[in-house]
This record gives sequence, structure tokens and C-alpha cells, in this order.
Amino acid sequence: MDRPAIDLSAVSAVVFDSDGVVTDTARVHAAAWKHVFDAFLRGRCAPFDISADYLRHVDGRPRLDGVRTFLAAREIELPEGAADDEPGAPTVHGLGLAKDRVFLEQVEKYGVAAFPSAVALLHELRHRGCRTAAVTASVHGRKLITGAGVMHLFDLLVDGGDAALMNLPGKPDPALFLEACRRLDLPAVRAAVVEAALPGLEAGKKGGFGQVVAVDRLGRAVELVASGADVVVGDLGELTVRGRVPVS
Repeated sequence: MDRPAIDLSAVSAVVFDSDGVVTDTARVHAAAWKHVFDAFLRGRCAPFDISADYLRHVDGRPRLDGVRTFLAAREIELPEGAADDEPGAPTVHGLGLAKDRVFLEQVEKYGVAAFPSAVALLHELRHRGCRTAAVTASVHGRKLITGAGVMHLFDLLVDGGDAALMNLPGKPDPALFLEACRRLDLPAVRAAVVEAALPGLEAGKKGGFGQVVAVDRLGRAVELVASGADVVVGDLGELTVRGRVPVS
């Protein structure tokens, strides 16, 4: 049986989500959310479940959207608050700020690592003349990609800071991915998206991308296909690249 592939005769660029695809940070995000939500939920209802709540309501979304979506799922209403709220305050902004603080503490303490298979794929794509972009809802995207030592493997980065400046909606809206294509001067149909989160896969499908590749580290292939994946792999090392001769 043929290995799953990115065909460079059909696409000229590959747009990668970063968390959980390029950088091994999705688990750090999940742990930070659990720490914050469990403290908030204590005495209210069941604790935050990473395998259900994080993946379905928070993963891949901008931080404040993640707070809103999760709270709505638990039928909890909180005021929005403001960006100067105390971290941990019972507001949308307060919970988001608390999560950001916990996440950054872990990154500062332990650093950021890139998945070796993602690095190998990026090298192969660029060796074949394919352009690459990193996209993340995180306002810390540049810091994380740089910290992982892989910024040189991307032509450009679109992150949460860009989204805020340009007033771009977060995933599952395809705006961030489409902004990467705009900067690459390519239509979406000539680019592939590589994602791990359900909202990101939905964004790739909505955006009309030529191929949507899902990284399935948790055995959720059916859900990932339902959300828009054309190809599902357990690790990027399973992907091959074809369709263009390597650049000498």
C-alpha cells in the first residue's frame, strides 16, 4: 500500500500549525489549562478532562475563545473582564491570563522541543523547493518556534500577535491560514495544511486548501476525518514527499 504523501505537483507550499505538530507544546498547554480550570471548578462541577474537554473545546483555539467555549460547554457564565484583570480572577480574561502565566512558567523552566519527524519533513520539503509557513493562535508563537530552533525552516510565521493586529478571527475560521497564503502569494488550493487540532482541520477544509493532513497522536482518526482531514498519520515520519525533484 502506498504511503501517505504530500504531492508537490499539486501544492507549492505547506502551512504547519505549530503546537502539537512542529513543537511538542500541546501537552504543556493542556496541563496549564487543567491546572487553571481545576482550581476554578473546585466545588462547582467535575474537573477538567484533558482527553475530552481540552481536545474538544480548547485545543487549537485562541486562548480567550478556549475559555469561552469550555465554559459554555459546562453551562457556566462569567463576565468578560479585561486585559488588566488579576490572573485567576473569575472572568474570561482572568482565567486566560492565569493559563498564560502557568504555560510560560513551564516553557521558561523546561524549554521547547521540536518533533524530530517534523524537522525532517521540513528539511525534505525545502530541499525540494517547497515553501513553508508556521501558523499558530498563540501570541508567543515566535518565541516558541525560535526556542525550538526551527524558525529557519519557515518562510514566514503568522501568530496570535498578527491575529490581534489584523483583527483576524481564530480557528475554526481559516483566516490565519489564508493570511499565510496571502503572504506566500498563493491561492489556498495550491497549499497543504498540516494540523493536529479539530478546529484547525475544520479551518483547512473551510479555507479550500489543496490538502489537509492530520497528525493523530491520540487515536482519533474518525473525528479528524470528520473535521476535514484528507490524510491522517500518527507521526509526520509516516508522510513521504513526491512530485518535485530535490534542489541541488
